Parts: sequence; structure tokens; C-alpha cells
Amino acid sequence: MTTTGAPPVGFARIPVVPVVDEKLRTTSLSLTVGYGARHDPAGRGGVAHLLEHLLMSSPVAGVPSFCEHVERLGGYVNAHTAPEMTQFYAQVSADDADEIAELLHTAVLAPVFEADRLADERAVVLKELATGAADMADAVQDAFLAEFFAGHDLGRPVGGVPEELAAITVEELRAEHAANFLTSPMVLVVVGPRIPKPLVDSPAAGSGAVFRVGRDEPVPARQDRLPAWPTDENLCWVCMGAASPRTGDPDRSAYNVLAKLLGSSPSSLLYRSLRNQEGLAYSFQAWHRGYADAGVWRLLVGVEPESAPRLMEVVRELLAGLATDGPTPDDLDAARRQAVMGLIRDSESPLEQANLIGARGRAGTVAWSLDDDLAELAAVTAQDVRAAAAQVADGLFVCVRPEAS
Repeated sequence: MTTTGAPPVGFARIPVVPVVDEKLRTTSLSLTVGYGARHDPAGRGGVAHLLEHLLMSSPVAGVPSFCEHVERLGGYVNAHTAPEMTQFYAQVSADDADEIAELLHTAVLAPVFEADRLADERAVVLKELATGAADMADAVQDAFLAEFFAGHDLGRPVGGVPEELAAITVEELRAEHAANFLTSPMVLVVVGPRIPKPLVDSPAAGSGAVFRVGRDEPVPARQDRLPAWPTDENLCWVCMGAASPRTGDPDRSAYNVLAKLLGSSPSSLLYRSLRNQEGLAYSFQAWHRGYADAGVWRLLVGVEPESAPRLMEVVRELLAGLATDGPTPDDLDAARRQAVMGLIRDSESPLEQANLIGARGRAGTVAWSLDDDLAELAAVTAQDVRAAAAQVADGLFVCVRPEAS
């Protein structure tokens, strides 16, 4: 059975943000849609993820799929689903940009839904979920969000729920695509030597679209508890974190700097303590992620179970020290520089820049400025870090995988 999606809506449907650099030989296109896992219908966890797969892999305009056609041209293509957004992106020769821009619009806006293709992609998604569940570094992050945001849209598994994925029909996907995906805010960011011809007359971003949350419910209070460590395992992954500012909150930059102070760089406090002095862990990272109505700061560490109690002591000691005394001037300067340079590196890679503009601009619903973000990071003070560390220390929530048997 073949089900045709919504009629083509034309290039005027999607606002465009052009970034023209005549030195480039490639064109990067990133389409960000304000539709993600938190928007999945009740009892159909994984619709957003499944749509992402189908839109990229279904036959379109006489070619086997958007993904295959881009790759046959020598380009790169990918897509990913997040709690609040889905991004579809490609980097191709500038000579192919006109064709690929048009094909991307058709693939995403006017797909053809086929039952056989749905069955194939559902099988792929289920294998993807099984692979993630077997990787404890991935599994613990999913478990952390599910527990931290229990009862809230943001706690929904981004990949989907296997038994719910199995029940999704072509008709349901078509209806969801038309009713909610197509009506979500969208923006297409183009970075290349010229604007592709089909996009020349597209509207500019920032035309009043509103970013949608899910059910608009408050984040529930969490019951803090220390997990039982899996002492019969050689290695476990620990994800710990706390509430942090939502996207757009001016306090968010302090949490990004705190993540660098406790991140994987040799310049970080945690690296010096956890790796160099204690020898407790080799792989770890910290980051802050803001959403429309909430945020969460996280630290992920791979550690031997017998060392996990000491790991927790080290992290709590460092957070307590930062909350009381703040970072030294040298450590604060290094962390700010790490945060600033990370953003600059992304902005100077064309495809990363396109994805960054789409995500930071919330699918075209807010104005975003790289210079403003860099200035906010550079302006973070020791007092700002003290306040962020105190909040994380007070609300630290811990999850481990595998769990104790």
C-alpha cells in the first residue's frame, strides 16, 4: 500500500537563513523542524524518530531516496531526532545545490508513505534501539532522562518505545505528518558560495512562528537516591545531573562554563582530579542542555563499580568547592576559553554552522547571534559559576547502567 503525503506546499513554506561564503566549494543545507520526541502522540512513542527515517529513506522524485541520491553525488547526508527538534542535513558540491535543495523540500514536505518501506525502517529503528540498549554509555543517558523527567514530555525516549513502534501504521504516520509535523516551525539554513536558485525567493526566518512545547506541564520533583552499584560488572556508566536553565535563560552560560570546569579537557578540575590524581576514570564528559521549559546539566563517567563511591565523593567535593569558593581566575579563564572556542569551531565548519543556526534559532522562532552567545560566555563570572555549582550540588540526581542485579 502506498499513501501519498500532503500536496507539495512550495518553497515559500520554509523560511531560509542564507550564509554566503564565495570561497566555499560545497553547499550545506540544514532543515530544522520544531518537532521531536516530546511531540509523539500518546501511546505512539517513536513517531518522530520513525518519521525522520522514512522521510530520508523513502523514494522521492524518481530517485531511490534522498539519502542515497545525495551520497551517489559524493555528498554527505544525515538526520537526527531530539526531544524538541528534528534536523535533516546534507553537504554537497555547490554545483548540485539547486537539485538537492529542491529534493530536500519534496522529501520532507510531500513524502510518499509506503507500507513496505515503513516495515523496513521500523526494523532498522528497532535494531538501532537494541544497539543503544546494549551500549551502557547510551543506555544510562536514556535512563537518566526517563527518570529525571519522569511523567513529563522530556522524559520520553527519543528513539521510541519498541512495543509502541510496532503498532504504528502508515495511516497514523501520514496523519501525524500532516497535522503536527507540517504545522511545526521550520527553518532551512544554507551555507555556501551562493543561494540555491529554488530558494532565492524564500521568506526570511523570524516571521512570527511559535515554538511548541508538549503538554506544557511543570517538571515534577525528583526523588534523589544513590543507585546500587553493579559489583559483578567490570565497568559501569554513571550519569549524574541536576536542573539547569531553560533555553534562552541568561543564566545558562554559567552552566556551560561549569561543564568545562568538570569536563574532559586536561585543563578541567575533574580531569586533574579524577584522571591524573585518582586514576578513577578515563572517559567522561559534562554538558548543559536547555529546552523550551526546562534544562538539565549532566556529567557522564565510565568507572569500575568498586571505584564508583569514590567517584561520587570527588564530584561532590569539587562541586562543593566551586559552590563555596568559585574557580580560581586561571581555571575560570580556561573554562570560558574552552566554551568559547567550542562554539567558534562549530561555527567555522559549514555543516556544523548550518545545524547550529537551526538549533540555536529554535527552528526559526527566535533570533540567534553567535557574537551574543560568545559575549555571554566570556562574561561569566566566578560568582555565576558559584551559583550554578551550588544548584547542581543541591539537586544532584544519579543513574547507573548496568544496574545491580
